[in-house]
Amino acid sequence: MGKLFDRLNSDVRFVEGINGCINCGTCTAICPAAEVYDYEPRTIANLVQMRDDNVIEELLKSDTIWYCGECMSCKTRCPRNNAPGLLIQALRGLSIETGLFVESEKGRQQLSLKRMLGNSILETGYCVHFDHAELSMFPELGPVWQWVRDNREKVLAKVGANYNGSGPGAMRKISKENLDELEKIFEVTGGLDWFDKIEDVSAQKAKELGMEKGDATDKKSAYFTHVYRYNNAEKHRRK
Repeated sequence: MGKLFDRLNSDVRFVEGINGCINCGTCTAICPAAEVYDYEPRTIANLVQMRDDNVIEELLKSDTIWYCGECMSCKTRCPRNNAPGLLIQALRGLSIETGLFVESEKGRQQLSLKRMLGNSILETGYCVHFDHAELSMFPELGPVWQWVRDNREKVLAKVGANYNGSGPGAMRKISKENLDELEKIFEVTGGLDWFDKIEDVSAQKAKELGMEKGDATDKKSAYFTHVYRYNNAEKHRRK
């Protein structure tokens, strides 16, 4: 695995994100996530400055680093121009690269994001595609949404969308040439390697939990459904 701090310190987001914390707490006071979670940007800044691999490993295995919304309010207020949000981004990246993200409930949800957003981008060109918003996974949309889906060609035409059509317009079909270019961008930036890492390590965790990982984004995949649905509300709240 190598020295975790050295790997963290090789990330430009980490280098740019910390100039020396004076523990004033301004970042925590302005942080929206700190309002609802036991999460303090000030604590993160203090912990990473310890340069202790054991401390960093515990962060990589924790739910804490996944609470941040990356709004970067912390950067706008810090009197030392620190950016705990950038530290979080670097920690999240390292958590995925080391496979330690599966050790926390919120970290395991990276599989949901990879399949529901990442796969959608590569397959359709859209982060969230109309056809992927199935009622079984988004019950809060209600029966009206199901009716819209069942009648989507007529409904979308009435609102001016170019559903799966060629040429300009919302919901148009993205050309294979553009999809190939998107995939190439993901390849050269390391995005595909991240996706493979998330799938591979999630498979190991699913086996450990005695669940079938599968490759679907619906209830046919037991592990996917578990990480997508399960939320320990008692744990993930500010006490």
